[in-house]
Amino acid sequence: MKRSGSADLPLHNGAVPNWLYERMGKLGLAITEAILVEYGKEEFLRRMSDPFWFQSLGAVMGMDWHSSGITTSVLGALRRSINPHSKELGLYFCGGKGKFSRQTPEELLAIADKTGLNGHELVRSSKLSAKVDNTAVQDGFQLYIHSFILSDSGQWTVVQQGMREVDAMARRYHWHSADLKSFVEEPHAGVHGANQGLILNLTATDANITREGILQIAGEKPETMMQEIQHLIMPSHHDVRSKDVDLKRLGTVLWLAHDKQPKDFEELLLLEGVGPRTLQSLTLVSEVVHGTPSRFKDPARFSFAHGGKDGHPFPVPTKTFDEVIHTMQKAVERAKIGQTDKAQALKKLHEIAARAEKDFTPTDKLQEVIQKEIEDSWKYGGKTIFGDAKPPKRSKGVQLRLF
Repeated sequence: MKRSGSADLPLHNGAVPNWLYERMGKLGLAITEAILVEYGKEEFLRRMSDPFWFQSLGAVMGMDWHSSGITTSVLGALRRSINPHSKELGLYFCGGKGKFSRQTPEELLAIADKTGLNGHELVRSSKLSAKVDNTAVQDGFQLYIHSFILSDSGQWTVVQQGMREVDAMARRYHWHSADLKSFVEEPHAGVHGANQGLILNLTATDANITREGILQIAGEKPETMMQEIQHLIMPSHHDVRSKDVDLKRLGTVLWLAHDKQPKDFEELLLLEGVGPRTLQSLTLVSEVVHGTPSRFKDPARFSFAHGGKDGHPFPVPTKTFDEVIHTMQKAVERAKIGQTDKAQALKKLHEIAARAEKDFTPTDKLQEVIQKEIEDSWKYGGKTIFGDAKPPKRSKGVQLRLF
């Protein structure tokens, strides 16, 4: 196992409203099943260990694109939706926030009894990953979330998060069992956070490791640990700005959804009847399912699927959200019985958008696009934690394009 990545996030308080949490669970399950059908369990675990993909998943599910709340809400929604189907899917979510994290050993032993896996080794892995991030790497963040995601083949990913109250920041750590050589020597697949200067890092390669596993004190610069891991740093500002988004990629999505209808693409005829706004969301969801790692460096872009619960970049379009869930569920159901037509059509959305990027030239009209989404939000059942979206008093007639 190694730590696969980390992320630094502004701390956000406040509960996720039920109208969003229920939809997050349904969409999260549909996305998970789509990945399992197309790529398998080990690929799903690899993606969960990628801090950029994880943040993009949270954004496409309607959470605030940059906040620490993505960690708790995404893990909670996936646990709630996937665990009832664990035997069928071969995936198990253990642990969670606070007291739930302390239940991880019991949960792992129970799963081991059902699957024949080595429960004591799994418990050891869970405890060591937490110990490393809380004790061996003393960077000022106290762990309060520990989630252990396990496949029935014995592969696993750990996602855990610590907080530092002095500056209201959180740091999320990702671990992945693939290629694990040692818990105490360069174990991390990634860390998400800003460089805070010198930290105590007992996992550095040049730290002496005793046979008994006692970690010796060693001081190292963060760069020593992070040379081979992914590190995501999210800004403190809540609004989505041009610097947060790859305008070429976002512009291509808007072009495909709003300027080119499905009837223009023979490959997308199976999605006929899906409106432009839903097609916009489906294209971004398709990328979460089928995109390569390099395409998730700007998680803010994925908030243009379903907005954010706090209204950034715009209110959550619940009607569109429901259409996306329905389309994804139908595609997964058909794929399970060998009818892959709709699943392939959804995959084509990502492929067409990716191909179009080569010759696409965007212009920076991001704020106009956001304003248009805000003005139209009431049409799509827009909601935030502050209430329902209302029709604008006066329409500005902004054209939805980035080129």
